[in-house]
Amino acid sequence: MNTATRDRYDAHVADDAHGLLGTQDSNDEAIYVFVYGTLRAGEINDVTYAAERHGIEAPVYVGTTSLGGRLYDFGDYPGMVFDAAAGDGHDAGRVIGDVYRIAAALVPVLDEIEAVYPGEAGLFVREMHDVACEGATYPCIVYPVSEAAVRQLPRIAGGDWVTYRLARDGSAA
Repeated sequence: MNTATRDRYDAHVADDAHGLLGTQDSNDEAIYVFVYGTLRAGEINDVTYAAERHGIEAPVYVGTTSLGGRLYDFGDYPGMVFDAAAGDGHDAGRVIGDVYRIAAALVPVLDEIEAVYPGEAGLFVREMHDVACEGATYPCIVYPVSEAAVRQLPRIAGGDWVTYRLARDGSAA
């Protein structure tokens, strides 16, 4: 992380320290995240390793599930578009991912990985979505991209980044 990025990150952490989600009124409330790409277990930005690298309490795995959306290949990472546009001639799909309960201190780290900064437009955005998993519904942070960002990119059939990446990278070897 260069100095400019570190300064922006430090300011982001300071500005967002107590209002991480806008809806969290207490540190006692659980924070959940739905990860579908490089934040998944064993991937380059594995959420558990990200927490460990920053001395933050380890995330707790809740389960694997899927959300209505489409997954696209950006090369080194995927981007998810929610299927709000499914009725406009787009194929409805599902994106496979994992739900974790995380410490509030991990949210700015995930924002940094996804390059989400307050007041700045970026590829990814941080949104809250209800996610059904293991018989319960969790209010989860999700990092989708816009429809416009994926116009020229290949869609990942099946909606599972890990399966797709392993097959893609295995066939390139």
